[in-house]
Amino acid sequence: MKVAISSEDKNGLDGIVAQHFGRCPYYTIAEIEDNSVRDVKVIANPFYNRHVPGLVPGFIRDQGVDVMVAGGMGRRAIALFEQYGIHVVTGAAGTVRQTIEDLLAGRLSGAEPCIGGHEHSGEEV
Repeated sequence: MKVAISSEDKNGLDGIVAQHFGRCPYYTIAEIEDNSVRDVKVIANPFYNRHVPGLVPGFIRDQGVDVMVAGGMGRRAIALFEQYGIHVVTGAAGTVRQTIEDLLAGRLSGAEPCIGGHEHSGEEV
C-alpha cells in the first residue's frame, strides 16, 4: 500500500503533517508492506505556489498512491480522490510517523470535508 501524507517540511517520517493537503509544500509518500514502512520519499507539491483546483488529486494519483492523508481537505477534493479510487483520511496531526502508526492501528480513518479555518474559494481542491 502506498500512502501520501500532506507535509509541512521534507523531514520524512519526522516531518509535520500539513493541515491542508492542496496548499502544503510537500507530500511524504510511504510504501507500507505487512504493517511496516518499507520506503519513504518526500516530493515537492508542484502546485504549492500556483494552486489550481483539481490538479493536486491527479498529481497524487500519478504517484501510484492508494491512500491520501491530510489534516483537512475540501469536499470537491475528497470526491475527486474517490473517483480515482484513492481512499481519503482527514483529521491527521502531529508527525508523519505518528500519523502512519495511527492509520495502521485503526485510530485514524474516514474523511470529513473542512468546515472552516481554511480559505476555500468555492471548495478548492
